[in-house]
Amino acid sequence: MQKIYFVRAEWDDQARVWVATSDDVPGLATEAETLEALSLKLEVLIPELLDLNGLPDGTEVPFELLARKFSVAHRNLH
Repeated sequence: MQKIYFVRAEWDDQARVWVATSDDVPGLATEAETLEALSLKLEVLIPELLDLNGLPDGTEVPFELLARKFSVAHRNLH
């Protein structure tokens, strides 16, 4: 079975970007303004970084992107 690489994305409220890192992909640290833009960057960066680190062979590199953003909602109390 082919390994699925796990990538975490967290919203940086000060910088207003999504920041992606991964324990599975050595050296991965990137950011983008939207999750869609981040995913597109990862499609290029993950295979490049795996190649640089000598991992793995094959043409397809499946990855899972888990995004997390903390927010505060305000109740309208009457």
